[in-house]
Amino acid sequence: MENIKEIIRECLSYEDEREWFEFKENFFIIEQIGEYISSLSNSAAILGRKFAYLIWGVNDKTHEIVGTIIDYDKSINNEPIKHYLARNLNPSVSFEFVETIMDNKRVVVLIIPAAKIIPTSFNDVRYIRIGSSKESLKKYPEREARLFSILTFGLPTINNTASEYQELTFNQLITYYSTKGITLNANNFKTNLHLLTSDGKYNIMAQLLSDNSHVPIRIAIFEGKTKASKLYSVKEFGYKCLLYSLYEVLNYGEILNIPQADEKERIMERNEISLFDFDVYREAVINAFLHNEWTNLNEPMITVYSDRIEILSRGTLSPLQTLEGFYKGHSIPINDKLSELFLQLHISEKTGRGIPKIISVYGKEAIEVTDNNVIVTIPLNRTQENITKMGNKVGNKVGNKKMNNSQIKVLAEIRNNPNITKQQLMLVCELGKTSIDNIIATLKKLGYIERVGSNKTGYWKVIE
Repeated sequence: MENIKEIIRECLSYEDEREWFEFKENFFIIEQIGEYISSLSNSAAILGRKFAYLIWGVNDKTHEIVGTIIDYDKSINNEPIKHYLARNLNPSVSFEFVETIMDNKRVVVLIIPAAKIIPTSFNDVRYIRIGSSKESLKKYPEREARLFSILTFGLPTINNTASEYQELTFNQLITYYSTKGITLNANNFKTNLHLLTSDGKYNIMAQLLSDNSHVPIRIAIFEGKTKASKLYSVKEFGYKCLLYSLYEVLNYGEILNIPQADEKERIMERNEISLFDFDVYREAVINAFLHNEWTNLNEPMITVYSDRIEILSRGTLSPLQTLEGFYKGHSIPINDKLSELFLQLHISEKTGRGIPKIISVYGKEAIEVTDNNVIVTIPLNRTQENITKMGNKVGNKVGNKKMNNSQIKVLAEIRNNPNITKQQLMLVCELGKTSIDNIIATLKKLGYIERVGSNKTGYWKVIE
């Protein structure tokens, strides 16, 4: 039996009720309790959890422990409540009432096993949780079909789910392994790396590791703090072996993280400040790739705003993962075979340092866990105004002529990093060499920038 207080603390750690637990204070209408058992049991099965919980003594709005006076040992029409509930549940569910004292208040927990073989019904009606509400399962045919599929075949994974693409090649995967000093045996690597379903078809994991994953991996860069602001660029890293997509996304992070010059209180040497902690970026990106819910082939999202980077992975924590354990780094992978491959290639470690590393640098608030996503937010440590503010500051004009967007962008990048090279400007601004040369010549001619020192060892000076 799980520690009941740990169960309660785990549920309290979420901002809202989930589909596998419900808070009540003293509500105890027996018919509805039966419906809750059905809905929570079926939802636990869909989510891959062993148990669901109905908890009395907690305010469902504030999550404050208020205590409860319910009596689950009483009778209804001379029949014990437990017997009445058991008699009207089909199939039989071994539910259990447990109580404890927390904050000097009585808390009661109804522990409900997940449905097995067939959905759990009460009075011949099957229920399901939709958010924090219980509904008839028949009203949601897609969930009903998913529940029956899970009860019959188990939870879908990237290993037991066949890919719709069966003409796959793996030249990039073989090459990647060879760069790590590992030679894949052409006769058995597909089996050894778990790239086949039980009936011999290529699975989702095989698709992800193939030469064309058919999955986009993008980094979107916005001028402002929301997606309503101007979109600068969308970098595409997908449609190839996932390992190479990951490698390129990590490399692009280093381009984004060009050191900035801090001119404040400068006497002799210029201090250089990174835009963000690259180790945190690396851990967050690897976690997003590794723990993403790939079965629906929805990719992680990386979005760069003027003040932050957001790294989003689809899905939520493993059903066996507690929120407390997650924050402590007790990793339970969503994609266990992909995790084994990452370990073999030394992309990730088994130490579980990723989440604690993120928290140590940016705090627990940098990680948001929802029912559908895990989002890591990395604040940007800019030493100067962002591009929009900078454009306003110079009045968007050079002399009597308005600056165009490319000129504003180049000047902003030089302002943020006086050591930036022309090649780096080409990458960041997505402009060709001729365009960069022309813009720099114009900015120098009009007195906005000057070069201090040689082209190789010098730096740009922005003239206010």
